[in-house]
Amino acid sequence: MRLLANRRIKNLFIYILLIIVGFSSFSIAAVIMQWEFAVLHILISTILMGFLILIFLYFYFRKQEKIMENAVTQIREYISGNHNARISCDDEGELYQLFHEINTLATILNSRAENEEKAKISLKNTISNISHQLKTPLAALNIYNGILKEETVNSPTIKKFTDLSEQELYRIEILVKNLLTIAKLDAGIIIFDKSKHYIDDIMKQIQQRFAFQAQQQNKILNFIEHDTATILLCDPYWLMEAISNVVKNALDHTTAGSTIEISWRKSLSMVQIMIRDNGSGIHSEDLPHIFKRFYRSRFSKDTQGVGLGLPLTKAIIEAHSGTIEVDSDLGKETIFIINLLIPTNL
Repeated sequence: MRLLANRRIKNLFIYILLIIVGFSSFSIAAVIMQWEFAVLHILISTILMGFLILIFLYFYFRKQEKIMENAVTQIREYISGNHNARISCDDEGELYQLFHEINTLATILNSRAENEEKAKISLKNTISNISHQLKTPLAALNIYNGILKEETVNSPTIKKFTDLSEQELYRIEILVKNLLTIAKLDAGIIIFDKSKHYIDDIMKQIQQRFAFQAQQQNKILNFIEHDTATILLCDPYWLMEAISNVVKNALDHTTAGSTIEISWRKSLSMVQIMIRDNGSGIHSEDLPHIFKRFYRSRFSKDTQGVGLGLPLTKAIIEAHSGTIEVDSDLGKETIFIINLLIPTNL
């Protein structure tokens, strides 16, 4: 029997069997020899037999409890980060076979973690190489296009196409930048350097970033603060990147004369940032999907977007332990709501 492969279980059965045989023999002898008060002797021997069995069972299960406690301790050590923690399994039986399988699983997990770390380093190097390889020709193309534009003073047709080339090159730069950023986020090689910053300072920089574009497109960019001196625990560069993607999205999907309103307020447990525009709105069919990568709406008239800005924003906000949601009234307005925990509640 596999049950008896464990030395302690086998010894327990042997001891209990010997006790039963010994006291049973004593009881039989008392009956055969017709001892005086034989019934009393048998009763006392039965009580002693049960008492001894209980003692053996107690010591056995106490030993098993210590073994299980040690196993739990080692598992917790492993979960806490000590990847060298292992359960002692130097005996026979199914319990120790289970411990052996757990140790094997830990070894496999360590091996996979090491392989993933190597793959992450390799991906980081590959991304850096791709970034360099793409940025260099793009920079050269921008220079060449700039030289061509200087020669288009007397050629409206060439000027038209150099302007179009400049727009397409800008689109490629944004696409490459977003693709590389998302790849880095997926690989876990972007480290967010979080510290305390005033949200007003972050919003002023975003306002400066888009002021010229809004003026050129004849759109109103309105920043409204409901609370002053509100502090966020964030990486300012990446948080500005996330909010800027939403503002840029609003500018891209509104017409001349439209208003984009960016407001923020502090509640009991979080800071809420709202980006509202009175543009074309989002179709109800698209609302559940706009944060998916490369999603393209069948209702959208935008033939240039590639569906990376909003997914990137969502990834950055979630990395700051925040949430982003959207509400839209088709043909009237769209509101993006970003919720971020305030430092005292982190």
